[in-house]
Amino acid sequence: MQYLMTETPGEKETGGFPRIILHVDMDAFFAAVEVQKDPSLRGRPVIVGADPRGGMGRGVVSTASYEARTFGVHSAMPIRRAFERCPHGVYLRPDFDRYLAVSAVVMETARGMADRFEQVSIDEAYLDISRAGSYDAARGIARALKELILERTGLTCSVGIGPSKVVAKIASDYRKPDGLTVVEPRLVDEFLFPLPAGKIPGIGRKSQEALRNLGITTIGDLARIDVQELQAIFGKWGAGIHDLARGIDDREVIGDETVKSVSREITFEEDTGDITLLAETLDSMAEELQAVLQQEHLRFRTVTVKVRDENFSTHTRSKTLGRYCDDGRILQEIAHALLKSSGTRGKVRLIGLRVSGFEPPGSRQATISEFYR
Repeated sequence: MQYLMTETPGEKETGGFPRIILHVDMDAFFAAVEVQKDPSLRGRPVIVGADPRGGMGRGVVSTASYEARTFGVHSAMPIRRAFERCPHGVYLRPDFDRYLAVSAVVMETARGMADRFEQVSIDEAYLDISRAGSYDAARGIARALKELILERTGLTCSVGIGPSKVVAKIASDYRKPDGLTVVEPRLVDEFLFPLPAGKIPGIGRKSQEALRNLGITTIGDLARIDVQELQAIFGKWGAGIHDLARGIDDREVIGDETVKSVSREITFEEDTGDITLLAETLDSMAEELQAVLQQEHLRFRTVTVKVRDENFSTHTRSKTLGRYCDDGRILQEIAHALLKSSGTRGKVRLIGLRVSGFEPPGSRQATISEFYR
């Protein structure tokens, strides 16, 4: 990524057209599918994730319905804390087979409306729709996409449109649920600058605390500060978030249909040194990835665990097997071993699990690309 740029977001051309990126994100996806399966849950606080065991459980929340969020429950929260805040909630273990089946319909619908399509998780994707030629036309595409997804799945989604991935992603979150936000290039600063700095992907609670110590609370503050001050605290990542605060994001929508890796990451609500919580979080992620692997008939050879500590240092450990594997228990065992060997000291703010090195797919056409962190 280049950090000294003269290009204004949106000036980049794509095949002779202004760059227009659409981000589609399903609303409280796991919980919404559960409500669709059991309509009696409608209007109730639904929490999908680990078993709370009456407030003594480990692991984290995967998804919380909007009713549950009014009690302060949200994804990546320790399940025990969720139970403290919402003991009367409906707690469900994930049904990944069902989620993947619904996801396949959503992604097939979105893929058909894109010049280039990149699925980045089970419930979100980027579409390059630059050939629409204008943001007015892009708005029409977004409306049509939302209507089709609702018609085919009964579920709502939120859509953001902008000149870069980061702007589109922040825009899709702006009016959830069932939102549509379009940010034209000339309005990027006006849209981004008043928002809290934590709206930038990757800036969690600990990062926000560090930014507040510099007097930074909004994205505008972050965009205006000397980048060297950020680099002194965050290293190279400081320059990256400085660019993102100005809407500068050169990442392309990757249209390659070949699955190269499948991964999942969780940023904890609070940094944690609880090794049991870390291990059970890895187990939960392994369960989710295993469901994807089965759905896509994938067998892997390489497992990677990523850990980011409270000092923003990132540690990764990988193991490559001598043969292809599709055994979820082996995946969990390797993940635990890699966690122990990660060399992390102190508390952990983010943990991730990735599988890669897949068996040649033959005639199979993949539909799941790398999960977005």
